[in-house]
Amino acid sequence: MSDAAQIPSPMPRLRAAIAQCRTRVMRGRIVRISGTMIEARIDGVRVGELCRLRDPYGAQIEAEVVGINDGRAFLTPIGSIAGLSSLAEVEPSERRLGVPVGMAVGMALLGRVLDGLGRVLDRPDDGWPVEATISIDGAPPPPLSRPPVSRLLPLGCRAIDGLMTCAEGQRIGIFGPAGAGKSRLIARIVQHAAADVFVVALVGERGREVGEFLEHTLGRTARARAVVVAATSDRPALERVKAAQVATAIAEWFRDRGKRVVLLVDSLTRLARAWREIGLAAGEPPTRRGYPPSVFAALPQLLERAAPNQSGTITGFYTVLAEGELASDPIAEEVKSILDGHLILSSKLAEAGHYPAIDVLASGSRVMDRVVDRTQREAAIHLRRLLARHDEIELLVRIGEYQAGNDPLADEALRKIEAIRAFLRETEDQATPYAVMLRRMRELAA
Repeated sequence: MSDAAQIPSPMPRLRAAIAQCRTRVMRGRIVRISGTMIEARIDGVRVGELCRLRDPYGAQIEAEVVGINDGRAFLTPIGSIAGLSSLAEVEPSERRLGVPVGMAVGMALLGRVLDGLGRVLDRPDDGWPVEATISIDGAPPPPLSRPPVSRLLPLGCRAIDGLMTCAEGQRIGIFGPAGAGKSRLIARIVQHAAADVFVVALVGERGREVGEFLEHTLGRTARARAVVVAATSDRPALERVKAAQVATAIAEWFRDRGKRVVLLVDSLTRLARAWREIGLAAGEPPTRRGYPPSVFAALPQLLERAAPNQSGTITGFYTVLAEGELASDPIAEEVKSILDGHLILSSKLAEAGHYPAIDVLASGSRVMDRVVDRTQREAAIHLRRLLARHDEIELLVRIGEYQAGNDPLADEALRKIEAIRAFLRETEDQATPYAVMLRRMRELAA
């Protein structure tokens, strides 16, 4: 027998020694706190990973890694940084933010209010068994796997159903200045749209408005089939960003179970401002209106997730607070180029008591022609022509310079303008069945 064969193998002893070792969690140390950005010296962390910050004086918060540079991690806090010191330790958790899901969880979510991190706000003591946890950073469905948009989505609003018909799986932007009725239009969609589940994300709203939206604007009946995710303006920028991602992940889960989901985010402008706050604090260069490049990369990644697949559909409505002309607002311009339709709200109509204050001539749906028949398409085109012609001659009529009989289209516009305005105007609690809307619209265009 050779000498090598007589030497016992060291592997059993090594395995026993390793089994007796007590592992130590790798920790780092805060080196700088500037505004809402925390720099820590720590190795091995990943972008998007959650870390626990523990201060020896008692302060404890979580933070997410948003950047890495030269052995330092840049973290955005989830919560207040008051009480943190340079002695605080940074402990990686090796996990990312997720949302608890499962059939029991999904049904329990209906009628509930969550915060931007997916935690229950209205009844925090109520719990449910967590069957699985999904990441909030989902990926859009592959382009070739998406079924074509082919089925209309009645919203119960004559102006939209008739002249800017929406479809299941479409994404629509609601653009307008402050006070034009964007939140009221969102509540109306939740109350009357033909869908199974509604997911509403309130991003950067005033704290007072969240309760008012739930109790008065939304109502008990609509709330029973909706999940509301709220991150008010006082919450950290990261939580405001996560609110939109949490809502989108919940909508994706219901879609994958065969549901017709309507996702509403109010508003993308406040979401972009939260992204801007994080990006600038992390050292990104500002571009148009101070927005860093990451904002324009993150917008399509989020919006493309609201899409149909072979199981169900997500129809997305996103509000945008228009600042001046749309062409001069980088967020409004970018969003309008990504989405499949746009509803432009007019402060002039809102001030005149015209609700919903939709500027029909400036609004449109890119998929309307695929989901309506020829007669509705022709009626919608004719009504738009009448509205446009009336806008052209309105000043002449007011100063007495218009001569009847010279322009048949203008004469028809003057005869029908009040009836058309009455058709486009509805009270908040009024919902018109699609067949009734279509009959009235054809009569107007006859």
